[in-house]
Amino acid sequence: EASEAAIAEAVSAIQNSPRTFRPAKPSLFGETLDTLTAAFTAKGFPAYRAKQVMTWLYKKRVDSWDQMTDLSKDMRAWLEETYVIYPIQPVMDRRSGDDTQKILSELEDRSLIETVLIQAPKDEDVGEDPDLRKTICVSSQVGCAFGCKFCASGLDGWKRNLQASEIIAQLMHICRREDPHTPRAKPEIVSFDNVVFMGMGEPLSNYDALVRALEIMNAPWGLNFGARRITVSTSGLAPRILHLADAGVAVRLAISLHGATNEVRDKIMPVNKRYPLEKLIPAAKHFQKQHGRMLTLEFILIEDVNDSMEQAHELVKIARELHAHVNLIPYNVVEGLSWKRPSVRRQDKFHAVLKAAGVSATIRRQKGDDIAAACGQLRLKVEKERDQTDRGLEVIPA
Repeated sequence: EASEAAIAEAVSAIQNSPRTFRPAKPSLFGETLDTLTAAFTAKGFPAYRAKQVMTWLYKKRVDSWDQMTDLSKDMRAWLEETYVIYPIQPVMDRRSGDDTQKILSELEDRSLIETVLIQAPKDEDVGEDPDLRKTICVSSQVGCAFGCKFCASGLDGWKRNLQASEIIAQLMHICRREDPHTPRAKPEIVSFDNVVFMGMGEPLSNYDALVRALEIMNAPWGLNFGARRITVSTSGLAPRILHLADAGVAVRLAISLHGATNEVRDKIMPVNKRYPLEKLIPAAKHFQKQHGRMLTLEFILIEDVNDSMEQAHELVKIARELHAHVNLIPYNVVEGLSWKRPSVRRQDKFHAVLKAAGVSATIRRQKGDDIAAACGQLRLKVEKERDQTDRGLEVIPA
């Protein structure tokens, strides 16, 4: 069992880790318009050229320097010498029978991360309508330090934070791939509908990179993607929730609750020892007050752990207090872990308690079971195979 001191140490150590990654060259996807303009002017290039580069990156979505045809050869040569464009390379792309896609990408240091594209009809009543809502689930860290007992992301521990550029590159790879067959009013509009920070890692423990990535996503010179369509999920880092609430970025917040009492959360989420419900709920209230939006409570249903009717009634109290929507998620079985998914009847009974109490709640049936779409599963499998064979992974086109 992790102690409160150990969790506190994990939170601070991540920010000051000697394992902080330093790439050979920074990626342009980590620059803001201000930082790139400063770099251009320091080199003696006109300031307006930086905005042209951002247009090539985010509106035209090029992947080579030669495609930036309105820049001089000297300027392109300097860019190539100073930066890379893509800091990650997709090495595996798996599609499930329900149209969920998981992309496994390799970073410069050979770390692996996962990104998931989830597709669903924009109107659930339209049946076979090809117009799909596309949600990208991005990773924010390689591994995770917080050790939730049911999660594959932390089975191999935490390796490092992702840089903002590595977060943005996940979106750009999918955008480039989806652009050709996604109808849009203008070609520069992104070819996805929502972004959720619910992949590998705890986003709020990589706070600076998260905020930089959110700025790039939201900025008119960047992806120009509405903050209301971005959801940041957290296991419960109360102080960082307060910081994000006051950061001026109008994203949505999801709390990975998974237990409606401290007793249950303590068993499966060590972070609760540091930030119990008595600290987490007031922080969530402050976020809601600042942004005026309904929160989401994520609640993975695990057989004989948190699927009791007592837990359902306690969850009703929290959801009402926070005026929150509840996503019930039947557990996605992870190889090597003993947890099980409750029966459908048990899931429906739990759901019925919430609905009877007037709580907004849905059961989010698992997608991508056949491609190991739960956070971290595919990465662990491939890393093990790669380490055993000591072979490199073949890069696939973006």
